[in-house]
Amino acid sequence: MLWKHKDLLGIEGLKKEEIELVIETAISMKEILKRTIKKVPTLRGKTICTLFYEPSTRTRSSFELAAKYLSADTMSISVSVSSVQKGESLLDTVKTLEAMGIDALIVRHSSSGVPYLLANNLKCSVINAGDGMHEHPTQALLDVYTVFEKKKRIDNLKIAIIGDIMHSRVARSNIYAWRILGNSINVCGPSTLIPPGIEDLGVKISYNLDDAIEDADIIYILRLQLERQKKGLFPSLREYHLLFGITPERLKKAKSDVLVMHPGPMNRGVEISSEVADSIHSVINEQVTNGVAVRMALLYLLLGGGKIDETSHS
Repeated sequence: MLWKHKDLLGIEGLKKEEIELVIETAISMKEILKRTIKKVPTLRGKTICTLFYEPSTRTRSSFELAAKYLSADTMSISVSVSSVQKGESLLDTVKTLEAMGIDALIVRHSSSGVPYLLANNLKCSVINAGDGMHEHPTQALLDVYTVFEKKKRIDNLKIAIIGDIMHSRVARSNIYAWRILGNSINVCGPSTLIPPGIEDLGVKISYNLDDAIEDADIIYILRLQLERQKKGLFPSLREYHLLFGITPERLKKAKSDVLVMHPGPMNRGVEISSEVADSIHSVINEQVTNGVAVRMALLYLLLGGGKIDETSHS
């Protein structure tokens, strides 16, 4: 199967076979990460630009490393020192970058839909690195890959997504991905952090954490997006931890081989205890590593690189 999309804007609309193609390609990319010299000439001659309107450590660094390991040239635009500060529009900024010859633009923006706007106005590939409260597709794909690596399957799983569902683009992309692959999903959190109509996406809603994680194969913990909350939506962080924090005692409700996942950054002692974050059930560090492999796979598929197993140096 060939990847036929110019862009990656979201998980919604992807086919099961397309998600499986990304996972299959990421397996080969993970092998490159295990080598002493982590570099192949697959995307030599390609130029990839990251344009982030929101702070990011993991996603931005992960994309840049993925591009470098495939020998692409990279450029990173800092909005705080760009012509945006002089009043230049977003479209004029990206068209200027495209005129310089970039092959792919990776964008993060606080407004939902921005990657779609850019994709409709640019000839180069656009990758959504997170848009508002809408989607974060590469995070969902790296999560699926991590589960495949650990469980050897990505279907017929019981998944509990816990926390701030309302403000999480990661939750939406994960829900789309896991539903496409044929899994059951419980979402759980304070009623003020569960968006109206979320059940229309095919998930069950629970306000009781013990019920939500009972016999779960995967517990996916979300960070409280306090920066996106315009008013207090729960009494206190202490109460949130008591009701919805994942602790070793709570973990006993899930299956004995449950995987604990978190997209980061973590608030230890709030949504997750340190004991759980550092436990044998946690695959949080593996998620970070696999993020590079999955983003290498996506850049390869979108930009039509050469043979994955090329080993010679440029």
